[in-house]
Amino acid sequence: MTNENLAFAATSTAAVRPAGIYLDEMMARVGVDGLAAAFAEPALLAKIDQHAAAVRDALHDAGRTTDAEGLAAYARAIAAGAVRAGRPLPEPGFAPVAVAEWLAAGFPLLRVVAVCMIAESECLL
Repeated sequence: MTNENLAFAATSTAAVRPAGIYLDEMMARVGVDGLAAAFAEPALLAKIDQHAAAVRDALHDAGRTTDAEGLAAYARAIAAGAVRAGRPLPEPGFAPVAVAEWLAAGFPLLRVVAVCMIAESECLL
């Protein structure tokens, strides 16, 4: 993801849903199941931790903070990229449940779960 994508995401879709609401939706859509699986499987938790570090780095490099607006902009950009790549995030109620499915999950899904983990750790949800 480039800094341009972050800037675009922040300006083009922020008016659609406030950042906090979008993060809540992502947590309900994929975060809860992904984090539950991660806390049950250390290897998955390590993967998501690595994604979280990359999210923090990307936000920092873009001059953004890990506040609700920055995280929501990042998640929106990842979700949009997944759609463009033909691998959209699961619809509500269709996120993987089994740890094995999460271990095999692709980049966009794990990256959004990492955003959810950061949002939770920052008390933004």
